[in-house]
Amino acid sequence: MDEIKHNYIEVDGLKLHVAEIGSESSPAVVFLHGFPEIWYTWRHQMIAVANAGFRAIAPDYRGYGLSDIPAEPEKTSLVDLVKDTASILNSLAISKVFVVGKDFGAMVAYPFALLYPEKVAGVITLGVPFMRPGGPNHLQTLPEGFYIRRWQESGRAEADFGRFDAKTVVRNIYILFSNSEIPIAPENQEIMDLVDSSTPLPSWFTEEDLEIYGDLYHKSGFQTPLQVPYRSFSEKIKSPNQNVIDQKVEAPALFIMGEKDYVFKFPGMEEYLKSGEVKKYVPNLEIIYLPEGSHFVHEQFPHQVNQILLNFLNSNKF
Repeated sequence: MDEIKHNYIEVDGLKLHVAEIGSESSPAVVFLHGFPEIWYTWRHQMIAVANAGFRAIAPDYRGYGLSDIPAEPEKTSLVDLVKDTASILNSLAISKVFVVGKDFGAMVAYPFALLYPEKVAGVITLGVPFMRPGGPNHLQTLPEGFYIRRWQESGRAEADFGRFDAKTVVRNIYILFSNSEIPIAPENQEIMDLVDSSTPLPSWFTEEDLEIYGDLYHKSGFQTPLQVPYRSFSEKIKSPNQNVIDQKVEAPALFIMGEKDYVFKFPGMEEYLKSGEVKKYVPNLEIIYLPEGSHFVHEQFPHQVNQILLNFLNSNKF
């Protein structure tokens, strides 16, 4: 981990933290994290791709990790994160890149590919595919206690999380999101109450890992992460050259999904993927399922995921 360099790039008056490893002359891969993650979630992948001759770049989004918190976190949007990614790459003089997004990082990676197609050599997402136009409206069919609906409610997650320190909040979410069942709280409970304090961390996520996450969320807090993604789901981002309904990502694409990822059980998700409907929007998409994979498949099975990534990167190398 010591070989990973850490820099700050100023964007819109904010200092954004960027972790990086690999030669500046090598093909670049930008890694976009989800929640409750930070750049560190990509630690295994960054080293693997750098050792294979690529340049790995993993920013913390604005309001996350070591990046500055915007003055008005509640006004942060997904398009801010897309444009921040473009600004970071411009600052590093990178004209073409592979984009890798985990969880809601897919909601940054795919719009980036729509807005900047000339910059994208390929798109890889984990856990969340390209979402059909109109967004995840099917999630409204889930009960009121569904974690996304709870966290979209202004003030509710803040009160729930506020009962614990940041490390405990991250711990609870890692345990919850590692399960194969969708996190849904009964009416008289909050999402944090779904995890017993005696429940161990997943075997592949250490106390040392948790310490790093906890320290960084203690610094950043949860206000920006609750805004983006949870309170930004209705935001529409489209290519200026395409109608929302007609938008397509033509770049080579790969989707990695753990079959024990709770997202696989979202209403309509399995049919959307296995029927091939997703390929209406991403025609050059390959889907790879890992039978025992959870929502954190890249941390759970890093060697398998790294090999899948490298096969794709080497096949589409520019």
